[in-house]
Amino acid sequence: MLVGIIGFFAGIIGGMGMGGGTILIPALVLFAVIDPKLAQSINLLSSIPMTITALIIHIKNNDVELNLVAPIAIFGIAGAMAGSLLAEYLNSEVLTKAFGIFLFLIGLFEIQKGLRGEKKKSHLSNLIKKD
Repeated sequence: MLVGIIGFFAGIIGGMGMGGGTILIPALVLFAVIDPKLAQSINLLSSIPMTITALIIHIKNNDVELNLVAPIAIFGIAGAMAGSLLAEYLNSEVLTKAFGIFLFLIGLFEIQKGLRGEKKKSHLSNLIKKD
């Protein structure tokens, strides 16, 4: 049951395009007590059907810039190969800490972006009220 719940929330996040692994990997490591390297491989394999499903829906909604796909995919494949090779040489503890730092930095960035966005919205609403 726990694994199903983790997969459901990872699917929601993945479907929004934010990467289900940001939920799936930490949840598998923390709650299902799975080794981080195993959690990464589970994430990669489970992301295939989730990604295909989300992509079909986003294409149907015309939310995909197809001219950007090829360069992103080519460099993404190269990065995935490099990351996979690197992960083979790092122990699980290093990977866990690196992923935690990455998530922390992304969280800080999102908070900063949200705060800047709120200021812009309030500034815009003040301009609208004056007119």
